[in-house]
Amino acid sequence: MNVNEILNTISSLTEDEQYFIADTLNKRMRDLKRSQIAARGKQAEENYEQGQVTSGTVADLMSALDDD
Repeated sequence: MNVNEILNTISSLTEDEQYFIADTLNKRMRDLKRSQIAARGKQAEENYEQGQVTSGTVADLMSALDDD
């Protein structure tokens, strides 16, 4: 079943069923985004623990970018 067929099937449902599906998908997307943010946070912590991060001012960053 492709996306268009799924959407057509959803269109045939009652309004309440369509709202339920929309709400469920929104919750799943929030959970997915939350998981992605947590994974990025974990990676950032690992990078920090391994000394793979630097700190400085915006001017320092811009200077480092110009050096590359």
